[in-house]
Amino acid sequence: MRFIKRTTKKAFTLLSVYYSYMVEYRAELILWMLSGSLPIILMGIWMQAALGGQFGFTPVEFARYFLAVFLIRQFTVVWVIWEFEKEVVEGKLSPKLLQPLDPVWHHVASHIAERMARLPFAFILIGLFFLLYPQAFWLPNLGNLLLFSLAVTLGFALKFTIQYTFAIFAFWTERASALQSFWMLFYLFLSGLIAPLDIFPQPVKDIVLFTPFPYLINFPATILIGLPVDLMRGFLSVVGWLLLFLGINRWLWRRGLKHYSGMGA
Repeated sequence: MRFIKRTTKKAFTLLSVYYSYMVEYRAELILWMLSGSLPIILMGIWMQAALGGQFGFTPVEFARYFLAVFLIRQFTVVWVIWEFEKEVVEGKLSPKLLQPLDPVWHHVASHIAERMARLPFAFILIGLFFLLYPQAFWLPNLGNLLLFSLAVTLGFALKFTIQYTFAIFAFWTERASALQSFWMLFYLFLSGLIAPLDIFPQPVKDIVLFTPFPYLINFPATILIGLPVDLMRGFLSVVGWLLLFLGINRWLWRRGLKHYSGMGA
């Protein structure tokens, strides 16, 4: 009981500190949110394409899908690799290693606090979208909404763990962020960000489903808009990838700390 109280107090303190920090940069938050508006642009392109082609999606379904993608990206944006890389290169990680708390929790708290500060603006934009395009309005049922929330939470955890795993390479190289840039090439095309995976040829889709990418965007988006989806396979896949990268992360962390200490930090 005492352990739970201490843990809760630490978590509340971290979230309070980072939320106050994020609120100080409200203008930047709006710009960061708008920088993630690529799905809205793609929505217009695919809606127009659906009028003259046969993709298995109507213009309204494309609108709902890319609106879901926009919402998912607001929940799952991750930037830990650039922060961690800077901490290692500039030696700012050393004081955090002296604290009785794994440095990763500082990054987790900052990401969650940023979500809390960002989401009100995102919901305002979504409301404006429905005012401009009322045909796309729908209310997901409670079951889909709960499954969507779980899928997004797991998607964020997976995306954070993957990027944090890449970030640990900063112990050996000053440009760990280059790994993220390479990863993004696959993420853009295979996650469902550019187009729903349902319009891919079936052999390609079958191969992509064995990668972690679809479970970051396409899987939760499909759940939210109510399209058929293999829930069991989806949730087992995202948990499996999460456990795999978590194991790799902890192994690299232990080896990276030895290398970091050996450099005199």
